[in-house]
Amino acid sequence: MKKIFTTVLMLTALIISAQHMGNFQNQAEDLSISRANIATSMGNGAVYRKAYAEAHTPLRPTNVLSINLRSLYNVDATDYTAVFNIIQVGKTAEETTQLMNDKIELIKKELTQKGFQGQFALDMISFVPQYEIEVTKKLFSKTYTEVPVGFELQQNLLISYRKDTDFQKILTACGKAEVYNLVKVDYYVKNLEAVYEDLQNKLLVEVAKKKAYYEKLGFEMKNYNVMMADKKYYHTPKDFYKSYLAAENVSMESLKNQKSVTKVRKPTSYYYDPIPYNGYDIVVNAAITKPVIQLGMDLSLQYTLKPVEKKPDPKPAPVKTPHPKVYVVSPNGPIDIKQLPNN
Repeated sequence: MKKIFTTVLMLTALIISAQHMGNFQNQAEDLSISRANIATSMGNGAVYRKAYAEAHTPLRPTNVLSINLRSLYNVDATDYTAVFNIIQVGKTAEETTQLMNDKIELIKKELTQKGFQGQFALDMISFVPQYEIEVTKKLFSKTYTEVPVGFELQQNLLISYRKDTDFQKILTACGKAEVYNLVKVDYYVKNLEAVYEDLQNKLLVEVAKKKAYYEKLGFEMKNYNVMMADKKYYHTPKDFYKSYLAAENVSMESLKNQKSVTKVRKPTSYYYDPIPYNGYDIVVNAAITKPVIQLGMDLSLQYTLKPVEKKPDPKPAPVKTPHPKVYVVSPNGPIDIKQLPNN
């Protein structure tokens, strides 16, 4: 008799806020599983995961012209900083400090031997004593006393590098020093202003195309006043890492036969899910093969008709003031001209 086992693929998505993943995680606020078995509406990048298949709505013509443009630039990082958290305990303050320094020096030595050209920095987190409870028994009571038994030192080791391939060297060196807690990897771009300037120029080209389109439709743009709004944004890969958990349930046959089930740890898978290109008019370096910094600029222009200028009423012609004159002719022949007053 054939045994048919039924397995159910269950996927639970969580959001991870880290680059090169690290161990710094945020809890997912809600779960939404897509047909691709990945979360589509969680995390710091949730605003970009909205469904774009909206119902068709009829357009409403208006005499107000609008130009709304969105641009995105995928940029490879020029510098990286990996952050490792190190916790060291010891019986005395001197021993704890020495053990911490030994780990850090070992990491530096391993990387230097491999030709590493990066920089190192330390971020002091805490240095506190550890206590235990000492119980003192008396005839009719017990006394509990805190006594120091050691010290705990916590520091963050920051390692800056430029080549993406150096990251594997850093992981190997930290592993030899028993430093495993990678907090995050930060990305940086040096020529940030040049990238934004390039986006601005591309937006201006698109605006000119839109205005030419409106001119062909019969709108004279010189007769419109314009208002504008714009914004910039900068996203690093740590905002767009996600995770999902793929697990198989026990077979129904095992439950029917009341067999014991041994639970196995289900590994969590991670992936980089950048900003989707839906709704963007300009995308530079669209094809990416690794996590990148995503810079964006949005521009909104609104054109409204200029008010019609009213022509002033014509002024009435000025009334000429009369200047009456009297001609007096004497009997002898001379003529005398006299000016009479107006009133």
